[in-house]
Amino acid sequence: MDDPIYNADKRKGCSIIFLNHFQQVLLLLRDNNPLIPYPNVWDLPGGHLEPGESPAQCIVREMKEEIGYTLEDFKLASVFEFDDRIEYTYWQRADFDIHQIHLTEGQCLRWFSHAEISTMELAYGFNTIVDDFFVKAPYLSNMPAGK
Repeated sequence: MDDPIYNADKRKGCSIIFLNHFQQVLLLLRDNNPLIPYPNVWDLPGGHLEPGESPAQCIVREMKEEIGYTLEDFKLASVFEFDDRIEYTYWQRADFDIHQIHLTEGQCLRWFSHAEISTMELAYGFNTIVDDFFVKAPYLSNMPAGK
């Protein structure tokens, strides 16, 4: 699914859903700068593809740049075509201590439940992606038997 299967003229982005053992999603509060899109709004971590970069390469680069994390063993959760872009969203289990992460973009990180996210308006239409993730629930297939 990493192949550009949608409109080749559209901008491409990548994002990641980090899911902790409480089934909470890690969100980043965007900078409060009126010159950027969605200032002071919660967002999934991620960014835009650079020329010649695959979506998987992009999300690895973005996580290294934004939170200093070397991303490995992640899975593609979805590919959505929005009016303005094609978004590749990955996911990974993670139990980060967010107080130990040095952010290079954004104001802070915080874990949110799906119920909490449902009451918020995320940047870039990411509510659709988070809702789809919880409907498909790929994390359930990774749980040990009997759970």
